[in-house]
Parts: sequence; structure tokens; C-alpha cells
Amino acid sequence: MTSTAGVAPPVDVPGLPAEPPGELPPPTGRRRGGIGYLLLLPGLLWLALFFVVPFYSLVATSLYDPAGSDFRGYEMTWAVGNYVDALQEYWRPLLRSLWYGGLATVFCLVLGYVLAYAIAFKAGRWKNLMLVLVVAPFFTSFLVRTLSWKLILADDGWVVNTLQVLQVLGDDGRLLATPVAVVAGLTYNFLPFMVLPLYASLEKIDPRLVEASSDLYAHPAVGFFKVTWPLSLPGVVSGTLLTFIPAAGDYINAELLGSPNQRMVGGVIQSLFTDANDYPAAAALSMVLMVLIVVMVLVYVRRAGTEELL
Repeated sequence: MTSTAGVAPPVDVPGLPAEPPGELPPPTGRRRGGIGYLLLLPGLLWLALFFVVPFYSLVATSLYDPAGSDFRGYEMTWAVGNYVDALQEYWRPLLRSLWYGGLATVFCLVLGYVLAYAIAFKAGRWKNLMLVLVVAPFFTSFLVRTLSWKLILADDGWVVNTLQVLQVLGDDGRLLATPVAVVAGLTYNFLPFMVLPLYASLEKIDPRLVEASSDLYAHPAVGFFKVTWPLSLPGVVSGTLLTFIPAAGDYINAELLGSPNQRMVGGVIQSLFTDANDYPAAAALSMVLMVLIVVMVLVYVRRAGTEELL
């Protein structure tokens, strides 16, 4: 016989149903976990349908027999040699794409940091207007914006004429069909992808920290590299990734502003898929580009050491 001495009897609260003694409330952790999985289900289905399935198809296509065709079909022969052939034949456009994308990223970082800094700290009441002007090009088609650069850099345009008068270009000098035009187009088209993350990081910096560096007799340049630059590194890393990845895979700028000598790997992949119908080579080249970019991104993020992104 158990003793009940020292155990307080249950207290009845007016207006609430009496709870039977000894009965525990139902567990709620599993219910909450189940609801969380249900909320994730649409996103997981979307990723599976539009990422996993196409990625599997791309990997499988890269291993097809290169001797196949649309009429005879393709057989899965695990032809790993497709990757070797793609690298041997198209390594120049591949390296050129990484080089152009890297240059455009550096120019976007320099120009975008100045612009983002001005918007965050100097714009005042014009801040919202300047942000609208940054994103305003997105209201126009990517193709139309690139074609406008073709008109600006035309041989009889005012830019070329001005540079010829200043003796920067010779009398027969031109900008179109040169690496300068391709990198300029990439820089312009992807500049907003750099400005917005930089602005988001700079906007969160407490101005009192910058004032404290000046109170400690630090030169403005020293204060910038000791305070502002380290605190804005998450925006720098995000902006460079958002700029470099699409710039390295772009082919519109090279097709419209360049020549065959400036052809990028995106144009080669597009041509192999649509014109040559060489699906194994196109898929293998796509996988090589993807792996290279992923490795470069992982190394860059690890070396940058930003805890907010890792």
C-alpha cells in the first residue's frame, strides 16, 4: 500500500476542466517535427524535380557513347573518355571564360564597393532612389542591355571616336570584337549582383565603430581596412560569388560583343547542344565547368574565412 503523505492534492482552478491525477500531457515534439517536414516537402519536391533529375540526366548524357546520334540513339557505355576529349578540344574557351569572369568580378567589386559605400553612408535621403537606380536595369531584357552596349562601342560611336581623338586608340582602332568589349559587357550586366550584397553588409555597420577609429587617431585609410572592410567581408564574398558564377558561364556577351577569338565556354556548350547535336561532349563540358566552379567557390569561401557563410 503506497503512502500519499506529503503529496499535495490537485487544485481545481475555476473555469478550467479538472485534470485527472497522474496523467501526463500529450507529447508535442513529434507533432512539431512532422509539421516541419511537411513544410519542407514542397521545396524538396521542387529541388528533386528541377535539380536532381536534370543533374542525373546531365551526368548520364556525359557518359553516353560518343558514336551515337539522334537517329541511331545513344547507348550508356560509361564513356569517361568524353571528359578527356572535351578538355583536350575546348580547354581554351574554358580558361578564357574563367579569366573573363574573374576580370569582370574584380571590376564589379571595385565599382560596386564604391557605389554601395556611397549609398550606405553618403546618400542620405537619396538612398532609396539610388537603390532603385541600381536595380532598374533588371526591368529591361538582358539581351536588350547587351545590344545597347553593341551600339555604344560601335566603330562609328562616340566612345571610339573620343578615344581616337585622345590618341588612346589608333585611327583604325576599335572596341567591338575585343576582350575589352566582352569584359565591359559582363561588368555592366552583373554589377547589381555585386552592389546589393555589399550594400546589405555595409548598411549593418555601426557608424560609431568608424568614428571610434578616428577618435583613436587612425588615418581614414587605416580605419577603413581595420574596421569597414572586415565587417563588410560577408557582402564581399556573397557579391563575388553571385557575380563570378553567372559571368563565367555567360555566352551572350561574347556572342554579341566579341568575335570567335573571344568565344566563351557557354557558347561552345550551346553550340554543341543545338548545332552539332553532340550531346555527350556538351554534357561532359558542362560537368567540367560545373566541377571547376564548385571547387573554386569552396576554396574561395574557405580561404575568405567568413563564419556567416560557412
